[in-house]
Amino acid sequence: MIEPALAAGRVVLCDRFSAATLAYQGYGRGIALDDLRALARVATRGREPDLTLLVDVPVDVSHARVASRALAGGGAADRLEREGRSFHERVRDGYLELARDDARFVTLDGSLAPDELVRAAAAALTSKLSA
Repeated sequence: MIEPALAAGRVVLCDRFSAATLAYQGYGRGIALDDLRALARVATRGREPDLTLLVDVPVDVSHARVASRALAGGGAADRLEREGRSFHERVRDGYLELARDDARFVTLDGSLAPDELVRAAAAALTSKLSA
């Protein structure tokens, strides 16, 4: 889906890409980052995002939001959401390290009010598209 859309000149938005694999499987689970990067290159045929928006929130805030959603919707947390605090700290630290090392990342403050966060994300996207 991605390649044909890009070939047609369209903008493609994804909610996850290879950075998620590095953060969750590499930093979170301890799988070698070089191995994961090699697999990602094969899986994506070398395609990399032009822009990655990282919505950063402290682990405590994330856990509270997950719990609130579960209560509101009556659903249980998923497998990753049930992981312990240390796992989520490693994932967050991993994402932040990836963002520090890659200029294509824009880190957004996930503690902003939703409308402010959307405006910040739109500004980052607009900036990238007009560059």
